[in-house]
Amino acid sequence: MYSHSSRALMAKLIALLTVTHSHAVVVDLSWHPPNSTSINDISQVMTGSGVYGFIYNNSNVPTGSYGTYNWCNMPHVRASEYKKPSAEYKLQYVEAIQRHHKRTVYASNSFPVESYGWDCDNQGLFYYGQPKEGRKSAHTYWNGYISPVNPFVPTGFLGSCQFPQITAEGLDDSWQHGKDLYGVYHDLLGFLPENTADTVNFRVTQNVITSQVAGMLISGMLGTENDYPLHIQPSGYDSLEPTYSCSVSSSLFNAIKSGANWTNHLTAATSLYATLDNISGVPTTDSGFHASFDHYYDNLSARQCHAKPLPCKLVNGVNSTTCVTQTIADSVYRMGNYEYSYIYRDDPRSLAASAASLGVWIAELAANIRNFIDGKSSIIYRHNVAHDGTISRLLSILQVDVMVWPGMGSEVVFEIYKKEATATQPTTLVSSTPTIAAGCKRDNCLRQMIRQSSAVSDFCPTFTVSSATSALPTFVSNCDDNASRVSSACSCIVTPTPTSTTASPSSTATPETGYRVRVLWKGQALRSSNPSLGLIDMLPLETLLAYFDGLVGANASLVKGKCNGSIPV
Repeated sequence: MYSHSSRALMAKLIALLTVTHSHAVVVDLSWHPPNSTSINDISQVMTGSGVYGFIYNNSNVPTGSYGTYNWCNMPHVRASEYKKPSAEYKLQYVEAIQRHHKRTVYASNSFPVESYGWDCDNQGLFYYGQPKEGRKSAHTYWNGYISPVNPFVPTGFLGSCQFPQITAEGLDDSWQHGKDLYGVYHDLLGFLPENTADTVNFRVTQNVITSQVAGMLISGMLGTENDYPLHIQPSGYDSLEPTYSCSVSSSLFNAIKSGANWTNHLTAATSLYATLDNISGVPTTDSGFHASFDHYYDNLSARQCHAKPLPCKLVNGVNSTTCVTQTIADSVYRMGNYEYSYIYRDDPRSLAASAASLGVWIAELAANIRNFIDGKSSIIYRHNVAHDGTISRLLSILQVDVMVWPGMGSEVVFEIYKKEATATQPTTLVSSTPTIAAGCKRDNCLRQMIRQSSAVSDFCPTFTVSSATSALPTFVSNCDDNASRVSSACSCIVTPTPTSTTASPSSTATPETGYRVRVLWKGQALRSSNPSLGLIDMLPLETLLAYFDGLVGANASLVKGKCNGSIPV
């Protein structure tokens, strides 16, 4: 039986009431667990085979399989799969954020001695400064080499590449990514103008690999090879990577990665670690390789995405027949996805940790949207090139229902639409998002009623156990035809009291401003475990902005306090 005190309920209502513009919107700011799948079930991770149909060995996915997780080149918005909203919605503003495309391995993730080299002679990393007016610079690029005289030989891969750098294949993926975006937002929707001056904006982090991606993406998207500005914040203060100081978030993430649940999975993987260490030559005392599967995952996946062989054990400097097999690599990939799900979604502290450390960017996103709506900005499209840590925190904040390790080119897109309406009849204004009373257990019955909130808001006020003389409606089918369970769940759902008003000829038929938001992840509408968000497909914009404001404050007003501990998380 569900129960709650009136005092706890009042506290819940006060905590969740967030005012955005002139409308009060009630949202749920609490953490909700992701779906239980084979990805976050450690027993299935340890005993399973393959990697859930995920792709790790090329950037190309057959058209009919688009949307499948591809670590080497994640699905993104493109015209052939894009679902256009109904004609009543007009696109107003778009903000995209993506991970960089595929690259060489980080030097710190290389084995002490690699059995083959890695050259990048098929591309150039161009670095030069040039006055905007006056003399022009030569287009200089780095040409890496290993000196035969220098006695200090680097560990890991040897060759002409930087570790990391976006590879030629990753640059091609970046160009195609830009072309695909233009194919939707210009060719299909007619949203982007022919002349994009003063209407588009691109942003990168201090890590140069994001600039390498941005240059190719802009070329593919806008068809230009001209000079183009990339917006960037100062090192140590950047909100996109993010790099600003946030000790509370760091402590939370450290606690997540040091508790019993975390150490248990590492203990369970002792045999896998022993096999990898034996082949790689990585010392068992190397904390970087053994605090998580991050380093082994990056090393093996970078090879496979570039069609390089999996490594073998070196014996007297020569490859032996003891090698990393695909079965071993798949085990590492399963462990990596489990870890990202645990860090960013499965642990209840993940929401607070992510909201604090990415909170400034979230507030910037909200401000960008509001500034456009209020006529303070002419920018209609913004694009951010960032990292897996950025995308993971964003998915954590949005409480995606199934968490994975965001692969190369992973993309989340926020589309803001305006719904035009001309209703003039008296309209009942009711918040579409119910508040859940404190102390209620979210079983399948209650979860279904939350999802069916519009029907439940009419049903629950008049329902009693004694009144259930006939079959219960289908929108409570998960309650097993148990009238007592339905009644208990109804007692947990608190809906605002309806109020009537007469809309003016120019107003909309809903209590919102008429702006809606769709959030796309892997090119498809993102589904959140948070009942206030649900499937974020034409969600009233006020709901998402209220959710963001509740977590990080308007204009990031809560972030500093949450980061330094003066405001509870």
